[in-house]
Amino acid sequence: MTTLHDKVPAGLDRKEAEVYRRLDPRRLPQHIAIIMDGNGRWAKRRHMPRVAGHRAGVAAVRSTVETAARIHLPALTLYAFSEENWKKRPASEVGFLMGLLSRYLKAEVPTLNKNNIRLEYIGRQHELPPDVQERMDWARDATAGNSGMVLTLALNYSARSELVDAFQSIMDAAARNGGAGHLRIDEDMVSRHLYTRHLPDPDLVVRTSGEMRLSNFLLWQLAYAEIYVTPALWPDFRGVHLLEGIAEYQKRERRYGGLNHHDAHAPETAKA
Repeated sequence: MTTLHDKVPAGLDRKEAEVYRRLDPRRLPQHIAIIMDGNGRWAKRRHMPRVAGHRAGVAAVRSTVETAARIHLPALTLYAFSEENWKKRPASEVGFLMGLLSRYLKAEVPTLNKNNIRLEYIGRQHELPPDVQERMDWARDATAGNSGMVLTLALNYSARSELVDAFQSIMDAAARNGGAGHLRIDEDMVSRHLYTRHLPDPDLVVRTSGEMRLSNFLLWQLAYAEIYVTPALWPDFRGVHLLEGIAEYQKRERRYGGLNHHDAHAPETAKA
């Protein structure tokens, strides 16, 4: 008899299919966010320049995105370039990253369309070089008709800047609607003014390279996300690693600050 676990999506390789069979496809995360880290260390271990690590990271993006689309993940967000990168990286490296982004978008649009993936962005896009903004707009328009997974690239992104921009947007809207005197701010209102208003909050955040921090990424949206850390450096990350993260996610019980069934019915023990 065929079960849900026997139905492996087309396109998965042998290792991916092996991990996928351990998953419950009815309990996939609706949105996974990934902090892509370790390009520099990957290059350093190979006595190569840092830019070689960034170039190698493109293959990791391609594998991860395609696997996510093949298992019908609704949304995937990749932390590609932080606002802090402008300040802490050499200008030559930033310039290389901008060029790499432009080349990636041009090369990958056919693959995104083949996999029915719609491309979106979050971050202060208006601060990026004009030619990069044009390429970003072109790629988004070229995939706008797709109805499958939403791939969001966080570019020139900072969670604190996102909150600042959200509060400014709320105040601007109030000013156009009779002033702030009648303003009632709640969580739903804040969420509607975030960059991610087109997305559900992530269920799972994946951090590569073994680091144990969120690095100013989606701080509002990750309030109740499960965190999965892998020692794999980003250039070594592939679709199978994504599936392993989902397998770990499915072992956990998400309580959102409440009690699980066992805890809710267990008698309280006396405290000494």
